[in-house]
Amino acid sequence: MVIALGMPGVDGLSEAVGVLREWQDDGAPWQLHPGDLGWFWQFGAEATAAAVRTWSRDRQILAVGLLDGPKLLRLTMAPDARRNEELAQQLVEDITEPRRGVLSEGRANVEAPMDALLQDLLAKHGWNTDEPWTPLHRDLTEPVKEPGVRIEVTRPAQAHVRTAVHRAAFDGSLFTDERWHAMAAGLPYTDARCLVAYDDQGNPVAAVTTWSAGPGKPGLIEPMGVHREHRGHGYGKAITIAAAAALQEVGSSSAIVYTPSSNIGAVATYTAAGFRQRPEIRDRYRGA
Repeated sequence: MVIALGMPGVDGLSEAVGVLREWQDDGAPWQLHPGDLGWFWQFGAEATAAAVRTWSRDRQILAVGLLDGPKLLRLTMAPDARRNEELAQQLVEDITEPRRGVLSEGRANVEAPMDALLQDLLAKHGWNTDEPWTPLHRDLTEPVKEPGVRIEVTRPAQAHVRTAVHRAAFDGSLFTDERWHAMAAGLPYTDARCLVAYDDQGNPVAAVTTWSAGPGKPGLIEPMGVHREHRGHGYGKAITIAAAAALQEVGSSSAIVYTPSSNIGAVATYTAAGFRQRPEIRDRYRGA
């Protein structure tokens, strides 16, 4: 059977999210997580569907990709298909030919599991490795200590607090209340949580979103940020510990997160919160 590239449409998003949940495993290399689609869902279900690509054979999805912007494809495959030559070759053809409707011409990046055959084939086609990122992992089979600050779960009525902290943590962010509500209405948010940390004066100082892939699966932290006026007081560590506890409560086997290796402060924050670094990962990129 031919491997077919497809766009799932809004009605097909549940299947794409479902297979991503199934493919998550603590022993697997870093890969696209259902929470990545969940965070993208802030732009709405239609926009998310338009950004998702699937590769299927005989109606079975073998790979899922998310166009996280027009120049970045974040991609993963079924565990038993990461070294499949036929799938890898089809992925390369679809990725490198703009008319296939995946990546446009010019500079572009592909994020894929480091053990995937696709990595080797893209290298043969002249795709170089980009700047390193550091994945971090925390085992949740052991108890998670108290974060040491007041933590509140964001409800719809408090969305404005969550979005305000995010905008104060990330320069240029356009994360609005409307986008939060769109994200919270998405399929992956069913067992997700937004948390906000408060200081002793009651000021919201940090925020995080956690994404479950189901009991016994690794849960994702994406994103975590500290208000620019409240940095240097340990709130990043505290909210990250709270995120790990939230994922533990919904049955996640571990908490995972990644950050540019050049962001030494972020790596130090996650490490202080009990996360351990895993081998660096790199996108493949095509020059302009």
